[in-house]
Amino acid sequence: MNMTTALGLVAGTLTTVAFLPQVVRTWKTKSAKDLSLPMLASFTTGVACWFFYGLWIDSLPIMLTNGITFVLAATNLILKLKYG
Repeated sequence: MNMTTALGLVAGTLTTVAFLPQVVRTWKTKSAKDLSLPMLASFTTGVACWFFYGLWIDSLPIMLTNGITFVLAATNLILKLKYG
């Protein structure tokens, strides 16, 4: 693995993991009133676009980390719609 790929994986992992505490907190408290629906919707859409971009350019760090981030962001979006 080259340094560029390694850096991409580290950066993507850190930004992906940043979403986990919010998902866990929203799930536990059953409250998403402080989360912005427009932000969650635009961010989830943007992450999906990054994932497909990663597919098109065949970039493992972009595909892997944005695929996982999409799942977490979509989970937050769903929880916002459910508990918002």
